[in-house]
Amino acid sequence: MSPSREQILAASAGWVAAVLNVVPGLGAGYLYQRRWKAYWITSALATSWFVVGAVLAQNADARAEAQNQLVGLIGLLVLAAVTATEAGLAVKRVRQSS
Repeated sequence: MSPSREQILAASAGWVAAVLNVVPGLGAGYLYQRRWKAYWITSALATSWFVVGAVLAQNADARAEAQNQLVGLIGLLVLAAVTATEAGLAVKRVRQSS
């Protein structure tokens, strides 16, 4: 018998999932937790952020380019922080309900 989704999540270390969502790339902690839906949502949001940034930067002058890059970086850092927090809280929530 294979373990349930909740058992896999409860067996994972919340801090590992949080660190993996920040350090190597967006959503890697979700792969560790085997949470595919959350991973694909995070991947879609990060890809959309890149695409929107590229489209908006097409006609930007050199001065605005630095600001666009800063906004892009801040957006990805916010996404990483939110996903890291959510991954850690998901483990905590499942362990408390067990």
